[in-house]
Amino acid sequence: MRNATPMVRARTQVVYGNRNWVPTYIYGTTPAFLDVQDWPTLSEGEPFTERDVLNATKVCLLGRTLVRELFGDESPIGKEIRLKNVAFKVVGVLGAKGANMMGLDQDDIVLAPWTTIKYRVTGSSLSSGNQSASNSSTSESVNTLSNLYPGSQPGLYPARSAVQAADNPMPVRFANIDQILAAAHDAADVQPAIEQITTLLRERHRMRPGEPDDFNIRDMTEMTKALSSTTTLMTNLLLAVAMISLVVGGVGIMNIMLVSVTERTREIGLRMAVGARGGDILRQFLVEAVVLCLVGGTMGILLGHGGSQLVRIFMHWPVATSPTAIAAAVLVSATVGIVFGFYPAWKAARLDPIEALRYE
Repeated sequence: MRNATPMVRARTQVVYGNRNWVPTYIYGTTPAFLDVQDWPTLSEGEPFTERDVLNATKVCLLGRTLVRELFGDESPIGKEIRLKNVAFKVVGVLGAKGANMMGLDQDDIVLAPWTTIKYRVTGSSLSSGNQSASNSSTSESVNTLSNLYPGSQPGLYPARSAVQAADNPMPVRFANIDQILAAAHDAADVQPAIEQITTLLRERHRMRPGEPDDFNIRDMTEMTKALSSTTTLMTNLLLAVAMISLVVGGVGIMNIMLVSVTERTREIGLRMAVGARGGDILRQFLVEAVVLCLVGGTMGILLGHGGSQLVRIFMHWPVATSPTAIAAAVLVSATVGIVFGFYPAWKAARLDPIEALRYE
């Protein structure tokens, strides 16, 4: 296993001055979180340290979205934000990560030492720690943050000087966390790592053989495959709906152009009488069909772009308008005009000018 990190979640608004924002994620974790999540390097400042975790220091890292909403163009480094009336000093700004596979903005995030989030923000105490620990004959009640890290206290750890405690900090006493994130070196190591983690957790939870696990391990690779399969299915479904819509729209264009040819029969005959050739008539009606489709395609592009911006404004989902998608929409619109406008144009080009001039 390459690395692992605990994680504690919180949900509250973040306040800076007279501005406030409710971020998508507030995570209490360790510096290893950035490695486990393959996060880009910090764009500004520096990460918090293991010592900050051990001391439950009130420091944090902010994502780019949160910085934009609270600070605008101002640098947040050294400023203080508040989570549930707890002041946190901003020490770094995370690099841009973008949306995750669920479409949620990963840059709308606050990262802080997990001990700080758990014991200062969510209000937990170690008296509500692991049941196995609280039922142990060696466990003791810990109700204050100062008791989280044993120094010279009697009990589970031998007495140590302050210097020894600072140089070699002991682990936190019994404490619950919401989740543990782990990363393997490569895809081939994922399954062996899961088996090792399962064995270790069953031993730590003192579970008997045959007893069902009291924890869940989720393999993100399998989740990604399942999500990819669902996404492919939805994409194919939407593609089928789009094709049906194009065919229906194309048939409508063809009917309109046929009606136009019928209504303009005398005009077509007159043009042929003064020298227009069949190819000229064909090109005229093809151009008209293509222009009609391009107008409809342009309206669709504008409505789609406007709808995506409304989603971004009201639902705070990250959206992006792809130039490739716009070009594809224009190309498809023109193609529909050519395909479904060809028959009416061909029919107009084949008219007999004498019969066309006689048409009433």
